[in-house]
Parts: sequence; C-alpha cells; structure tokens
Amino acid sequence: MSLGRHIDLQSMRVDLVGSLLRPQELKDAFARYGEGKATETELKQAQDDAIREVVARQAAHDLPIVVDGEFRRTSFMESFAVVAGVEEWQAGVKTYHESLKRSDDGESTTHRGQDPILLNRKRVTQRLKLLRNALLDDFRFTQSLTDRPVKVTLIGPDRIQQCYDSAASRSVYPSTDEFLRDVVAVERQMLEQLATVGCHYVGIDGPGYTAYVDPDSLTAMRARGEEPMATMERSIRADNEVIANFPGVTFGIHICRGNRQSMWHREGRYDAIAEKLFNGLNHQRLLLEYDTERAGNFEPLRFVPKGKLAVLGLITTKTGRVESVDELRRRIDKAARYLPLEQMALSPQCGFASSLRGNLLSEEEQFRKLDVMLETARKVWKD
Repeated sequence: MSLGRHIDLQSMRVDLVGSLLRPQELKDAFARYGEGKATETELKQAQDDAIREVVARQAAHDLPIVVDGEFRRTSFMESFAVVAGVEEWQAGVKTYHESLKRSDDGESTTHRGQDPILLNRKRVTQRLKLLRNALLDDFRFTQSLTDRPVKVTLIGPDRIQQCYDSAASRSVYPSTDEFLRDVVAVERQMLEQLATVGCHYVGIDGPGYTAYVDPDSLTAMRARGEEPMATMERSIRADNEVIANFPGVTFGIHICRGNRQSMWHREGRYDAIAEKLFNGLNHQRLLLEYDTERAGNFEPLRFVPKGKLAVLGLITTKTGRVESVDELRRRIDKAARYLPLEQMALSPQCGFASSLRGNLLSEEEQFRKLDVMLETARKVWKD
C-alpha cells in the first residue's frame, strides 16, 4: 500500500522508539517454537496476526507513524541478524534475556540490573556479510497494512562494537576499525534496500552511548585498554557513515540507559558527552531518555544545534503509572529554557519491550500513555 498521507517526519511532534508489549498469544507461540512444538510457519503466522492487530490499534489511536512492535524479534538487538560472522553474538542475544530474567517478575518496581553487554561480548567467526535483509521483509509486510509511514528500527554501530570481542576476533579482523568498516557496509546495504522500497523513517538504536558516562562501563572499557572518548568519537563517525546520503529518509537515534524487563543498566547525566554527541551525530531526530533523575536536568539540550530535533523521552515505559498532561507540559516548559519549543518533540523514554518478556505494565497502560503523549503534543505545539 502506498502512503496516502504526507507527514513531515523531521518535525513530527511525537515518536515511538520501536518495541511494543507482545500479546500473550505471541509469547506463547515463541515458547512453543523454542520447545520444538510449533513450526517456523506457525510462528510466522502468529507474528503476522499480532502485527496486523497492533498496526490497526495504533491507527485507531491516531498515531502518525506505525511500528510493528518488533514482534518478530526476541530482542531489539536481533535487527543486525542473518549476517555471516555474528552467529555466536546472535545466539547470546536470543538467550540473554532468559538467562538474566528478573526473579521478581510479579513486581512493578524498577531497579538496576546487569547490563547484558558486559556478559555478551562475542567473537566474530568470519568477515561480515549480509545474508538476508530481515528488515526489508518486516517493512514490506507492515507497510502493506497501513497508509501511515512505518518506522523501522536498526541497532547502530556503537552498540554492535560493544558486543564485539576484539581480542578473540583478531584472526578475522586485526582491528576494531576494520570490523566497524564492515558493520557500516552491511548496514548501508540494508538501508539502501529499505530506501528503494519506500521506507521513509529509520530509527537507529544507540543505547550504548550512555556507557560513556556510566562509571561501571567506563571502568570496563579502560580495563580492556580502550580510551572511552576516542571510542565514542569513532562510534559517532561510524553512525554518520551508516546514514549518509539517503535523501528522503529521516533518521532518528535513540539513547537510553537500559530498559530490559523494567530494569535499567547504566546511569550518568548527558552533560559530559552532550556537546560532542548532539553536535556530532547527523541524525535529524535525537530520542533522549528523560524519565528519571538518572538523566539529569535539561541543560545539556543547549548543545542541540539548529536543524535537529530533540525528542524528549518523558513518558516512562518501565511502570504502569500513566503520566498526566499537566506534568508533561511542566517538564517541557523546563526544557524550553534551554531549547526552543520548535526543536522539541515528545515520546516514551524507550520501547515497551526491549526483549520478548516486555516491561512490567499492561497493554492497556501502554496505549493510555500513548494517548497522553498525543494529547500533550496537541496542546503544546498546536499543530
């Protein structure tokens, strides 16, 4: 289905990060497939049915863009999949959310959990090569269901290199720079195919940029002999190379502190990295976690240059309490002391289900939060 409406994606006042809570029927289908009790065809049918339903529900709530909820993935990091050489890493991605699952599943609280990347660094087994662009199939199916633009999400080079065990991979890649060049080449191939079939909005997942202000992550980097700021600057260059020269495609990048099963994994304010990060990244939309004090105040927004839009992640996806329009407007007013309103938008702080299990809130609470987001945006920007 071709797009039947024009939406200015670069200045759009709301956003979705990407993942949505999987319905229980879909979780059950994944479980049956994992136990060998369902075929791949049966799993795909369950995914198709769930995506049809969630796309219709997003349209019913009048969201200007649509996502497939990442319903075909067990984790957001599976977007860099069906790539030769990363089999061991992807096997870890498929299992870490189970091996690190919360022991307090029934509670609605949030607390710090182990960052999976600190446990999941894996070697590559051969030079990277795209075997199949799963994102292309995902986009085509979802776009066929709606006349609204479909947002596609892809993990960025920074997080990929954080998953990469460079010491164990030297027989394949003598240097991380050489590895990142192939990451960029593979991701550009994926994006070129998406652009060809009419994808207009791609969200890059860059949660690991907060590692450069998180004390534990900084300690781990230095123990590996890395200089954190040099590593961050290299990642910014790689991220920019991935998205360069795609006219007609809007790029957003999402930065958070971890979100798995309502836990958080990193802490630290944006202050120390904001100038380099906000100015350095070439993405038109910066989706920034801002739902707790861990993110600090809004002062770093003064470094967002003209021509970019800061999407404030003020709505938490970690708990079921639904924010009010008034409290969101007050926080936006505070942010406007440092950045003009016309350079801001509003979103949830992260996806609602970074992994298959999802966060500790209900689907009804999830959509109530999205309704509040839309109402707030109408009242604040009046456009």
